[in-house]
Amino acid sequence: MEQFFVFTGRNLKSYFRDRGSVFFSLLSMFIVIVLMVFFLGDMYIENTVAILGEFPGRDAAVDRENAELLILIWNFAGILSINAVTVTLAVYSVMIKDRVTGKMNSIYTAPVSRGIITGGYMAAAWTASVLVCTITLFITEIYGIIKGMDAFSPLTHVQLIGLILVNSFVYAAFMYLLAMAAKTEGAWSGIGTVIGTLVGFLGGIYIPIGSLSPAIGTLMKCTPIIYGTSMFRSVMTEAVAEITFSGVPEEVLEEYRIVTGIHLDVFDRTIGITEEWLGLFLCGILLLAAGIMALKYGRKSDR
Repeated sequence: MEQFFVFTGRNLKSYFRDRGSVFFSLLSMFIVIVLMVFFLGDMYIENTVAILGEFPGRDAAVDRENAELLILIWNFAGILSINAVTVTLAVYSVMIKDRVTGKMNSIYTAPVSRGIITGGYMAAAWTASVLVCTITLFITEIYGIIKGMDAFSPLTHVQLIGLILVNSFVYAAFMYLLAMAAKTEGAWSGIGTVIGTLVGFLGGIYIPIGSLSPAIGTLMKCTPIIYGTSMFRSVMTEAVAEITFSGVPEEVLEEYRIVTGIHLDVFDRTIGITEEWLGLFLCGILLLAAGIMALKYGRKSDR
């Protein structure tokens, strides 16, 4: 067990010492922030205000203030989902460098089992993702409070940490499977470019899933990223959404949640957070099993 922690710590230090790798792992987050601040944010706010304005007797100024806060938190939830993907991907660059430079062969000759080596890479990716996402959560919460949001309750914090843990687990397993297939740094860089480009779209972060065609929406629901995004949005926006849509029929709020991806409609049924969490956890287990199989049948190529 000591060898496992030492190797995991070595991988974490390698990642965090590489400032370029850390920066590029957070680049998608910065892109989302820029898009929301300068382009998309106002459009989503206007759409929300327009929905509320269809009902008589409402205070337009209050509606706009609440809509701005709702979209802000909605955006923060998307950022948490993105970071889990991009950070785990970046951490595995340590594994790719070890393979390319021949360090992995030296590691395999050490009196350490392959299970510990594999677990050390995966644990480092999972730990880094949990740390970055947790820090992001508290930074965004503080910013939200400054903007007028009520602080999350202790129960909400527990829920969000649980979501971060399972979401990071899924991508630690998924990125390990991809890293097993990438034999060069160029290949891994290409994979990172594709994933970094697609993650914002597949997660419904740039454009809400309800604004896309049914075919695109179905495709998005075949990937884990949209479910992680939905979980974070459902928990983080619950209170402010209720306040924003107070005095509006419940079905209007539910339709808004479906369109914006706060809730997901799968097979004509709205699924809950528990189902999403369990689904992601099962997905992580399956990806982990696939990674173990890839390790088993890839032994000869690694040596």
